[in-house]
Amino acid sequence: MNMVKVLERLDIAVNYNTNQTCCGQMAFNSGYWDEAKAIGEKFIRDFSNDRYIVVPSASCVGMVKNYYPLLFHNTALHNEYKVLRKNIYEFTDFLVNVLKVSNVGAKFEKVVTYHESCAARREYGLTDQPLILLRNVQGLEFREMKDIETCCGFGGTFSIKNEAISTAMAEQKVQNAIDTDAEYIVSTEASCLMHLEGYINKFKKPIKTIHIADILAQGY
Repeated sequence: MNMVKVLERLDIAVNYNTNQTCCGQMAFNSGYWDEAKAIGEKFIRDFSNDRYIVVPSASCVGMVKNYYPLLFHNTALHNEYKVLRKNIYEFTDFLVNVLKVSNVGAKFEKVVTYHESCAARREYGLTDQPLILLRNVQGLEFREMKDIETCCGFGGTFSIKNEAISTAMAEQKVQNAIDTDAEYIVSTEASCLMHLEGYINKFKKPIKTIHIADILAQGY
């Protein structure tokens, strides 16, 4: 909802399809390609138009851009997925590189550090777009953590199948954030933030998590 709030503040008309569901990434990553394809077919039909599709999660966009070609090449939906793939964007990339906006007028008087998710950098190719936006938020103080690009340990089913390693990676990431004396860890990826928040809450660490859309929607 905060992503929509930001887009509407920038005079973008937003259509939300209430019938939309998962892109199929969870099934695909677990090896259930037939199920992923069925979900993907619904996803393609849910967005079967030539509008921009803006997503507050780079991992979902990465799934569509990188793996739908495997699922739908030479199928009846081949042309439809190609249109969708061309139009789908991660939220901060859309703001900075499509709308050419670096300052949305937000105000957030807190100290934050940024976690760069694996999906954002490696699957989607996101670079400095989130940092451009954060540095233009009024009152916000940004402090870069050590190993900003290192994985937080979530990795979907990785955190279930490799719990000890996943927890150790979360511990390292949270400690790197705490070492900056930041009040918040901000990221573009809700799944990373969910994972880190679980560790923070369990071990009562003195820091919070927040999605970048929630910061950009503050102050107006």
